[in-house]
Amino acid sequence: MTQKTFSPKAKEITRDWHVIDAAGVPLGRLASRVAQLLRGKHKPTWTPHLDTGDHVIVLNAERVVLTGAKMDQKMYYRHSGYPGGFRATPVRVEMEKRPERVVERAVRGMVPHTTLGKQQLRKLHVYAGGEHPHAGQVSQTEKEATS
Repeated sequence: MTQKTFSPKAKEITRDWHVIDAAGVPLGRLASRVAQLLRGKHKPTWTPHLDTGDHVIVLNAERVVLTGAKMDQKMYYRHSGYPGGFRATPVRVEMEKRPERVVERAVRGMVPHTTLGKQQLRKLHVYAGGEHPHAGQVSQTEKEATS
């Protein structure tokens, strides 16, 4: 008797909610843990071509830590597509304006750059403060603290 490869059906996939406090946690460590939860790699039913991941709520994005001199030296780049449209923004400026984007951007770099990755990123909810509107989905036992 040979073993069959298990592939979960869409209705067999269960999605939990995880709350992660980002206060005092290095950005890269936080992003890799969040990406792992979003992709579902922590589950025994993980499949590379399916979205088996959970919903993740990241709180206190404004208090995430960047080590060394990255706060001033690390830049975010974009281009408008027009001549001379190149823009560079230091992380410090982005953290002051929209700290949620810094965390979202770090996680986006750690999930697949495909439609599957976009589907997984829709389950990411990042908030600058310690409050979130998803209290109905999250039970007290599912809260996590990344240390």
